[in-house]
Amino acid sequence: MSENITSTPPASTSLMLTPSLLQQFEDISINVKPERLQVYIKKAQELDLKPFLGYPLYYQLIKYFDTDGAMTADAPQVYKKLFNGCEYTDSYGYSLVYEGLIPTLAYFTFARFIEGNGVHYTATGPVIKQYDNAQAVNTQDVIRLVQQQRSIANAHANEVEKFLQEKQVDYPLWRYNERNKSARQSGPRIRAVDRTEFNGPTGIAEIDNYLPFDNLY
Repeated sequence: MSENITSTPPASTSLMLTPSLLQQFEDISINVKPERLQVYIKKAQELDLKPFLGYPLYYQLIKYFDTDGAMTADAPQVYKKLFNGCEYTDSYGYSLVYEGLIPTLAYFTFARFIEGNGVHYTATGPVIKQYDNAQAVNTQDVIRLVQQQRSIANAHANEVEKFLQEKQVDYPLWRYNERNKSARQSGPRIRAVDRTEFNGPTGIAEIDNYLPFDNLY
């Protein structure tokens, strides 16, 4: 018996951003392989964008992307506007320019790229990359860079949120949730706190006062 095969990739394999589009927002070395950038795009989609949009809207939107990060031609106009941006009139009658989801996803991706790109995993364990003509950035500077990128992402996410609230009738799957905003912390992402003598207070408010995701849902 033959099986029906669909040409539409499952949502779990689809990307919503191409590495080339990502590189338009920040200067990334051409030596960084696209496949490596795709890893962080995927993480940002699943761990940052999905909780922000909510599962119903996220999974409906991602159906219209292929595995290379391009939106399919048959995507409804409302989803093209949500992702690519548009001009719209708000409830007060003002004309506004909405930049779309791309900047939000791009800067969430950069934050995760900065967090993870300095460490490589080998057969003997994780190692920090060494450079011949440059000095690796120290941990505190990496944390600040991550916070900067996430702050930019959150600023763009606020614009997405405003657009969705104004155009709720076009996006019935969108449900505003205050906990989603609480989840968009500016610091590095963690899932739990290891309370041992090796993990005492750091003196950095963003880290010491971090609210784990596990307590948000």
